[in-house]
Amino acid sequence: MPKKKISCKEVMNYICEHVGEDFDSPKCRRIKEHLNECEKCRSYFDSVEKTIKFYKIYDVKMPKEAHVRLLSYLGLKED
Repeated sequence: MPKKKISCKEVMNYICEHVGEDFDSPKCRRIKEHLNECEKCRSYFDSVEKTIKFYKIYDVKMPKEAHVRLLSYLGLKED
Protein backbone atom coordinates (compact mmCIF):
# COMPACT_ATOMS: atom_id res chain seq x y z
CA MET A 1 0.00 0.00 0.00
CA PRO A 2 1.61 3.31 -1.07
CA LYS A 3 2.02 5.88 1.65
CA LYS A 4 -0.07 9.02 1.32
CA LYS A 5 1.87 12.14 0.38
CA ILE A 6 1.44 14.74 3.09
CA SER A 7 0.48 18.32 2.21
CA CYS A 8 2.18 21.52 3.36
CA LYS A 9 -0.95 22.49 5.30
CA GLU A 10 -0.89 19.16 7.18
CA VAL A 11 2.78 19.74 7.99
CA MET A 12 2.09 23.23 9.31
CA ASN A 13 -0.88 22.07 11.41
CA TYR A 14 1.17 19.23 12.86
CA ILE A 15 4.09 21.53 13.66
CA CYS A 16 1.78 23.96 15.46
CA GLU A 17 0.27 21.17 17.52
CA HIS A 18 3.39 19.12 18.30
CA VAL A 19 6.50 21.28 17.98
CA GLY A 20 9.17 20.35 20.49
CA GLU A 21 7.99 16.77 20.83
CA ASP A 22 9.96 13.85 19.45
CA PHE A 23 7.64 11.36 17.79
CA ASP A 24 8.50 8.30 15.75
CA SER A 25 4.99 7.62 14.45
CA PRO A 26 4.38 6.99 10.73
CA LYS A 27 2.86 10.47 10.40
CA CYS A 28 5.87 12.04 12.08
CA ARG A 29 8.21 10.20 9.71
CA ARG A 30 6.19 11.55 6.74
CA ILE A 31 6.43 15.05 8.24
CA LYS A 32 10.23 14.69 8.49
CA GLU A 33 10.42 13.43 4.90
CA HIS A 34 8.30 16.36 3.73
CA LEU A 35 10.51 18.83 5.62
CA ASN A 36 13.58 17.35 3.94
CA GLU A 37 12.00 17.88 0.50
CA CYS A 38 10.10 21.16 0.96
CA GLU A 39 12.09 24.36 1.48
CA LYS A 40 8.92 26.35 2.24
CA CYS A 41 7.87 24.05 5.10
CA ARG A 42 11.43 23.75 6.40
CA SER A 43 11.63 27.54 6.57
CA TYR A 44 8.24 27.66 8.29
CA PHE A 45 9.36 25.04 10.82
CA ASP A 46 12.56 26.97 11.57
CA SER A 47 10.55 30.16 12.07
CA VAL A 48 8.11 28.44 14.45
CA GLU A 49 11.00 26.91 16.39
CA LYS A 50 12.73 30.31 16.77
CA THR A 51 9.46 31.94 17.85
CA ILE A 52 8.85 29.29 20.52
CA LYS A 53 12.40 29.70 21.84
CA PHE A 54 11.83 33.47 22.03
CA TYR A 55 8.55 32.98 23.92
CA LYS A 56 10.23 30.60 26.37
CA ILE A 57 13.23 32.87 26.97
CA TYR A 58 11.06 35.92 27.66
CA ASP A 59 8.16 33.95 29.25
CA VAL A 60 5.60 35.52 26.88
CA LYS A 61 1.98 34.45 27.35
CA MET A 62 -0.40 34.67 24.38
CA PRO A 63 -4.13 35.04 25.08
CA LYS A 64 -6.26 32.19 23.66
CA GLU A 65 -8.13 34.63 21.39
CA ALA A 66 -4.84 35.90 19.89
CA HIS A 67 -3.69 32.32 19.33
CA VAL A 68 -6.94 31.46 17.52
CA ARG A 69 -6.69 34.60 15.35
CA LEU A 70 -3.07 33.80 14.48
CA LEU A 71 -3.91 30.25 13.38
CA SER A 72 -6.85 31.55 11.37
CA TYR A 73 -4.66 34.19 9.68
CA LEU A 74 -2.08 31.54 8.79
CA GLY A 75 -4.82 29.37 7.29
CA LEU A 76 -4.23 26.66 9.88
CA LYS A 77 -7.66 26.73 11.49
CA GLU A 78 -9.16 23.24 11.57
CA ASP A 79 -12.57 22.95 9.91
